[in-house]
Amino acid sequence: MPTKSTFSTHRTHIAGVPVPELARRFGTPSYIYDAAKIVERVNDLKQFEVVRYAQKACSNIAILDLVRRHGVLVDAVSAGEIRRALAAGYPLHPAKHGDPHPIVYTADIFDRESLSLVVEQDIHCNCGSPDMIDQLGEAAPGREITLRINPGFGHGHSQKTNTGGEQSKHGIWHEQLADALRRADHRGLAVTGLHLHIGSGTDLEHLSQVCGAMERLAREVGRSLTTISAGGGLPVPYRAEQNYVDIDVYYKLWDASRKRLEDAFGHRLTLELEPGRYLVAESGYLVAEIRAVKKMGGNTFYVVDAGFNNLARPILYGAYHPMSICPADGSSAADRPTHDVVIGGPLCESGDIFTQEEGGFVATRKLPAAGVGDYLVIEVAGAYGAVMASNYNSKPLAAEVLIADGNAEPIRARQTFEDLIRGERIP
Repeated sequence: MPTKSTFSTHRTHIAGVPVPELARRFGTPSYIYDAAKIVERVNDLKQFEVVRYAQKACSNIAILDLVRRHGVLVDAVSAGEIRRALAAGYPLHPAKHGDPHPIVYTADIFDRESLSLVVEQDIHCNCGSPDMIDQLGEAAPGREITLRINPGFGHGHSQKTNTGGEQSKHGIWHEQLADALRRADHRGLAVTGLHLHIGSGTDLEHLSQVCGAMERLAREVGRSLTTISAGGGLPVPYRAEQNYVDIDVYYKLWDASRKRLEDAFGHRLTLELEPGRYLVAESGYLVAEIRAVKKMGGNTFYVVDAGFNNLARPILYGAYHPMSICPADGSSAADRPTHDVVIGGPLCESGDIFTQEEGGFVATRKLPAAGVGDYLVIEVAGAYGAVMASNYNSKPLAAEVLIADGNAEPIRARQTFEDLIRGERIP
């Protein structure tokens, strides 16, 4: 796998298909996914026995079907995600006894629908709260469960993506593990899995810290364990100066921890990894059309037809995305002069700015000169893009398109106005 990322401010094609052709066929804004990039990232992780996709990153059933066909299992954080996994062809039960569960429900609560569904369909649960243990045990005693433990520390590219430590709602606090084990025993539940996840966008140093915490906690659980999960958090570069995590080194750290635990328990342990962003982020592009070029004092704005209703990461986290320009005629913008611009969306909100830093501070981006009708491509947008979209300002959800072997096929039709008001009524 590569160690360095490369980005350009000019682009003519996505996965071999001209950007203007995609815009003409599917309209703008549209999410475009490169299937080959997803498969490439799946193959990066082949050392891990079980790769379990955190579908919250991008849950279109065509994406789920793609990773399923390449041997990836799936994680679900809601009843809706369980149903998506089933719609994408995931089976309810392992092919044979001892195989990993095709679908695992991971959450910090059971809402009433999710509890009913996991009981009815016998979905394996990764419990992130002591109350979940009691609720599942009361409804379905005799099951096997996994415990998600908060090890007392976390990390992330933003405080809002930090999933460990006492400021996080996620997981069972590590000092309450003994109580969680007593609850499980009282309810007749066998704890067979342990799961730790400290946050997204972490580096190798922080990811490796989880190994030591896992070993300590696993020894407290004991020999009932058959599976340990390293969680997710594998980052991808969004900036040219950022690197990929060395997957070989990361695997060796986890494999060494797994082997020490196997020696202590006297039986084999399955090692799982739960990537979300890593599998899909780089595959995704949000294609928007520039609809106005405005001078506001010393700033030049490119105002496009995509907003934070399509991609919320910049307004939520001050997230940075690489961007490129494609002229409307499909030529290269490489020879155009570049200048500093602010990229804004169409929403009636001052915060609808794609080039902002955390805290809402407006920033500029050096991009080629462009005019109305040219295209802005927001890159590395496959994770936490379409899944976090909304209908704010009564904007329809964007189309989604998957490119495989040079063929671009719609995998979600653009919402219509009728879709938008479906369910509403005037009494």
